[in-house]
Amino acid sequence: MKKIIGLTGEIGSGKDTFCGYVKENYKNVFVLRFSDALTDVLKIFFDSVKREDQQWLSPLLKQRFGEDILVRALTKKANSIGDGIIILNGVRAGAEAKAIRDAGGKIVYVTADQKTRWERVKTRGEKADDDVPFEKFLELEKAETEIQISKIGKQADYKLENNGSKEDFYKEIKKAIDLL
Repeated sequence: MKKIIGLTGEIGSGKDTFCGYVKENYKNVFVLRFSDALTDVLKIFFDSVKREDQQWLSPLLKQRFGEDILVRALTKKANSIGDGIIILNGVRAGAEAKAIRDAGGKIVYVTADQKTRWERVKTRGEKADDDVPFEKFLELEKAETEIQISKIGKQADYKLENNGSKEDFYKEIKKAIDLL
C-alpha cells in the first residue's frame, strides 16, 4: 500500500527531522523534496546553493511551466515507486497541496516559533545563507515561495508543533504517521 504525505512548514520548523524519524522507524520510506529540482539546476552553475536563489528560481519555473511544475516532477518520481510511505517534503503552494490530495495523499504541517526556527537554521548549515541575522531570516520568510505555507498549514490534515524536545516531537510524528 502506498501512503503519500505532503509535508509543509516554515523554514527551520522540523521538516527534515520529521523525514529522518520516519525513514529510521518505518519500512519502505521514500523522501522527495520539492527543492531537489531547484537544487539540481543551481548546482549546474554554482558549487553551493542559497535559499535566496531557490526562492528566485521557483516562481520563474512556475510562471513559465505552470504553478504545479514542481509537484508534477515529484509525482512523476513518486508514481515510479512501489508500496511504502512517500513523503513529498516542502509543499509551498496551494496547487502543490491540491495535487497531493488529488493523488490520495494527506498534508502534514510542521511549525515552531520564529526564534526557535531561526536558531535551528543558523546552526544546521544546510544552505550557504543559513547563518544570517534574525532580520534577514524574517526577510527570507516573506519571499513568494514562503508566504502560502501558513495558509496551507491551516488546511492540513495534521498539524505538529515543534517547540519542545526532539523526543516530544518524535512522539508527535509517530501519532501522525499512525493516524494517516
